Amino acid sequence: MNFKSVGIIHTPYENDAPFTQFEDAPGVFYVELFGEYSEALYRLDMFRYFYIIFHIHRPSKEPVPRVFPPGGKGVEAGLFATRSPHRFNPIGLTLARLKKIEKNRIYTSGLDILNGTPLLDIKPYLLDFDCKTDANMGWVPEK
Repeated sequence: MNFKSVGIIHTPYENDAPFTQFEDAPGVFYVELFGEYSEALYRLDMFRYFYIIFHIHRPSKEPVPRVFPPGGKGVEAGLFATRSPHRFNPIGLTLARLKKIEKNRIYTSGLDILNGTPLLDIKPYLLDFDCKTDANMGWVPEK
């Protein structure tokens, strides 16, 4: 498999990104596409949200099959049952609110991504396709 970066993600986070409560984080957050991909942004501005698929290029830990996620109140879960950034294949996914697009930059809500992270792809969030009303919280403790 070969992937290439189509842009760079810019956030205020140089060494540590938040796990939760990041959507309203202070600071400037934007995705910058390389020039040759700018035309692929056509009509993205018609969506409120979009998925950002990225390469976790600076993992801080090796992945393990079972983890104790932060906020899990001591519950152990398999890696595939978590959103841990420490993956067997370092691919990240996050959902962002689109604020505005200026040329090849997409300004967003807060992101849980380190500054300088390579962007792999963008996909629009579609209400009818991506919203599952019968979804649950699985093993995650209720607040």
